[in-house]
Amino acid sequence: MARPTSRVLTLLELLQSGGIRTVAELADRLGVDGRTVRRYVDHLVDLDIPVEAVRGRYGGYRLAPGYRLPPLMLNDDEALAVLLGLVAGRRTGLLTAAETAGETAAAKIRRALPERLARRLDAVMESLAFTAPPGESATPQTGVLLAVADAVRHRRPVSIRYTTRDGRRSERTLHPYGIVTHTGRWYVTGTDPGIGQDRTFRLDRIADARTLPGSFEPPAALDPAQRVLSGLAKAAYRHEVTLRIHGTVEQVRARLPAGVASVQEPAEGADPHTERWLHVELRAERLDWLPPVLASLDRPFVIERPDELRDLVGALADRLAASARRLPRDFRRPGASTDPVATAHRPGSGPEHSGQDGPATLPSRSRPPEGGTPNPRRDP
Repeated sequence: MARPTSRVLTLLELLQSGGIRTVAELADRLGVDGRTVRRYVDHLVDLDIPVEAVRGRYGGYRLAPGYRLPPLMLNDDEALAVLLGLVAGRRTGLLTAAETAGETAAAKIRRALPERLARRLDAVMESLAFTAPPGESATPQTGVLLAVADAVRHRRPVSIRYTTRDGRRSERTLHPYGIVTHTGRWYVTGTDPGIGQDRTFRLDRIADARTLPGSFEPPAALDPAQRVLSGLAKAAYRHEVTLRIHGTVEQVRARLPAGVASVQEPAEGADPHTERWLHVELRAERLDWLPPVLASLDRPFVIERPDELRDLVGALADRLAASARRLPRDFRRPGASTDPVATAHRPGSGPEHSGQDGPATLPSRSRPPEGGTPNPRRDP
């Protein structure tokens, strides 16, 4: 038979799971009557744990939001999930500007665990390795994140002090629709009511955020993540690139994701698996990364602009063709250069340019390379 202390701790665990718990429900879970449940609740209140009584037909008990976090009771799976979540947060940039918060939280949890469980979790953390390097992160201030999230939830306008990437400071009003994390950065997307335009801001560049009086209604069928990706693809960079690529949207997106390029969607009712010429637009600070990406698509394409990209694609095609003709014996032939690459790039040694107009194509590949698309563009 469980001792009263054990039942009181079980009651606390039930209340920590959230929501209102009726007396009948708690009595059934604890195996006691309603009067005993109320006595156990009094024990928790005596321990300064904020338990609220909710009156009415569907009333019962719940933990009240207080200035102190009530004690946590975690089983093995929950403790491991929390610690792994903290580690993953540090690796992916899902942190606030208080960079030590994750480490101190993990240390506190570790100290509160039974020694047996703590040793087992230490073994997991010490033996854990990652194939991907830590992501680049730009962490927002905790106060800014909480203020903006509260404005999103309650549909309140928010005033922000913002610094652009070139150092210009301004104060703006925003109707925030959602917070989105993307490649180690936090964004808030919404509408600037002063100019009536959609805007996306990086949270780490917001110095201060405060809610304003009033409210707003977000658009129907809103997708904040898609808005952020679309905004990044259309951000103002040095080069504006326009392409025609023959394939499906899925094939194009495999190498040019939504945060990098805008792709013309097929007409409503059209088969999305049918290959067709698609209009693709993107902007980039540099162009040197784009020819290998286009080659990895292994799809016919036409470069509409800029001409500089056409030259870069042609140069890559020359290098690929020269490498395809190079044989192993080129390294062993007596008197031959020990650097066939240098030989291939001597004046007159490369293939002739045809000078013909038409779609720019590259040697066919049976499958695109493994891994994601390189994207050296600077985020806004």
